[in-house]
Amino acid sequence: MIGLNASQKQAIKKLEQLRVGALFMEPGTGKTRTAIELINSSQADFVLWIAPFQTKANLKAELQKWGLRKKYRIEGVESLSNSDRLYVELINQLKKYQRAFMVVDESLKIKNRHAIRSRRILGLGKLTYYRLILNGTPLSRNILDLWEQMEFLSPLILKMTFYEYKDKFCEYSHFKNANGQKTEYIDGYANVKYLYSLIEPYVFDAKLDLKIAENEKRVDYWVYNPDEYQRLKRKLLQDIGSMSDYDVLGTMQKMQQSYSLDENKLDTVDDLMKKLRRPSIIFTKYVKTREKLTVRYPHSLVLTYGKGALGLNLQKYKNIIFYDKTWDYAQLEQAKRRIYRLGQSEDVRYYFLDGDLGLDKMIDGSIERKSTMLRDFKYASKHFGRKELIKHAL
Repeated sequence: MIGLNASQKQAIKKLEQLRVGALFMEPGTGKTRTAIELINSSQADFVLWIAPFQTKANLKAELQKWGLRKKYRIEGVESLSNSDRLYVELINQLKKYQRAFMVVDESLKIKNRHAIRSRRILGLGKLTYYRLILNGTPLSRNILDLWEQMEFLSPLILKMTFYEYKDKFCEYSHFKNANGQKTEYIDGYANVKYLYSLIEPYVFDAKLDLKIAENEKRVDYWVYNPDEYQRLKRKLLQDIGSMSDYDVLGTMQKMQQSYSLDENKLDTVDDLMKKLRRPSIIFTKYVKTREKLTVRYPHSLVLTYGKGALGLNLQKYKNIIFYDKTWDYAQLEQAKRRIYRLGQSEDVRYYFLDGDLGLDKMIDGSIERKSTMLRDFKYASKHFGRKELIKHAL
C-alpha cells in the first residue's frame, strides 16, 4: 500500500486526539484516505458516511482500497431530503452504538441551514460521538457558509447563534423593493482573524502542490444573436424594484442560457479544439448544451458542473474548457481538480470562454471576490497565532 504523504500525516497528527474535526483539503490531496486513517485510529464502533449520491460507488471503492476497518454505512445526502423513512431508520441505527462516527463528505452541501438535509444531518450528528467534515474549500458563497458546518461539528466551537455569528463577522446593508420587502446584502466582513482563531484547532487545511503547472487562458468570443439576452435584460431592469432575489437570480440564469448555444460560441470552441488536437473535458451548466456538445465533440468528455465536478478522477485529460461560467466558486475549484490531482504527470490547462456581454463580466467579478475572500481567510491561518488572533480581534 502507498504510504501517507506529508499533508495526510500532518492532518492525522492534528486531529486524531479530537472527537470532531474538519478536513478542508483540496480535491486530489487524499482527504478520503486521511479520513479513513482517522476513523481507524479512533474507538468508533460504527461509521455513518454521508456523501453526494453520485459519489457513493467511488467512495465505497476507496473505503475498500484503503482498508476502513470499522462497520460502516454510506448514504447519499440527497436521500436525506427525500426520505422520511431513511431518516428515522438512521436515527434508530445510530442509537444502537456508543461511539458512532459520522462523516459528512462535501460538507458545503449543508451550508443552507434551512434545507431539510441540513437540519437532518445536524440531528443525526447529535447522536454520534465522533464527527468529521470533508470539503475542498470551507467557503463557496461567503463566510456564512461556515456556520452550519461548525454547528454540525459542535455548537461549542463558535458558541453563538447564526444571527450572532452574522452580526459579528458580516457587514451588510438593506434594500426595500416596491412591495416593502426587505432584502439583505453582504457588503464585507469583519473580525475574520478572530473567526479563524475559533475554528483553527479543529481544522486542517491542505493545498495540493504537484510539481506541475496550472495554466489559464481566456478565449474571447462575441455573441452572434443576443436578442433574447437583451430582452431579458430589459425586463430585469424594468422590474428590479419589485422583484425578489430569487426572481433576479432566475432571470440571470435565463439570460446566461440564452447564449449558451450561440453560433459564434460554438465556432470558437471548434477553432480551439483544432488547436488542442487532443481530447478535452468540457464543462457546461445546462443539460441541452451538454447533449449538443456531446454530439459535436464525440472525442471529448462533456460534463455539467453539478454532476461532473464531483467524485471523478480524470488525470488522463490535460485540458478543461469552461464553456459556461459558474457563479459557484467551490464548484469551479472542484471542476479544476478533476485533472489537477495526485497521479497527474503533465502540466494542465484551463480555457475560459469569455463572451462580450455584461453578465459574463459580472460572473467573473463574483468569482474573483470569493477567491479573494478565501485567500484573506486562509492568510489568517498562516500569519497569526491563536493568541495573537484573539488579542487582535478583542
